Amino acid sequence: MKRLLLLLLCCSGSLVASPADFILQQQDGALVAAHANRLNPGQPWLHVSVAEQSLTLYDQRGLPQKRYTVSTAKNGVGERVNSYQTPRGWHRVCERIGDDVAADTIIYRRKVTPWKYTPQLAAENPDKDWILTRILWLCGMEPGKNQGGEVDSYDRAIYIHGAGQHVPFGTPTSRGCVRMRNEDVIELYNLTANGIDVLISEEN
Repeated sequence: MKRLLLLLLCCSGSLVASPADFILQQQDGALVAAHANRLNPGQPWLHVSVAEQSLTLYDQRGLPQKRYTVSTAKNGVGERVNSYQTPRGWHRVCERIGDDVAADTIIYRRKVTPWKYTPQLAAENPDKDWILTRILWLCGMEPGKNQGGEVDSYDRAIYIHGAGQHVPFGTPTSRGCVRMRNEDVIELYNLTANGIDVLISEEN
C-alpha cells in the first residue's frame, strides 16, 4: 500500500512535517489523510477532540473508521482532582465494564445494576450524573500531567461512558468524563479492545 508523508510548505519555502503526523494512505482507490498513533505506532487509537466534541476511532493505519458526537466537561479541560474537568493528553483504556448489558442500564459505583434509566427518572433527578450501559475507564499515560498525585485520571474515575437522552450531545455538559449516546458507546465497546490508546486534546 502506497504511503507518503504529507509535507507542509512553511513561509520560508522549506518543507516541514505536519505536527499532526498526517500520512497519505490509499483507501478505495483514493489517497486520504491518516493520523498515525504517535504513542504506539501501528496500533489503533481513539482521539477525543474537545473543540469538536467528537470521538474518532482510527485503525492501525491511522485511517478513521468511526466518528461520534460526544460531550466533555462543562468546566472545560484540566487534570486536577475535584476540578470536574476533562483531562488532556494520552490515556489508555485500562478497564471495561458492562459486557453485553442492555442499553440504558444504570451503572452505579462501577457495578451493573438491575435498574434502567428513563427520561422520567432523569426529570425527577435533574442533577444526577447518570452513567449508563458501558464504561471504558481511562488511565493517564503521562506522569505529572494525567498520571499520579493530584492529576491521576484513573483515581479521578474518568470514563468514556453512556449517557441519557437528556444530554445535549455536541456541547460540554459532563463532570469530567466523555459522555456518549448509548448506541454509540455499545458500538465503540464492541469495536475496541482493552488497552487501546486514547488522546484527549483541544485540537480538531
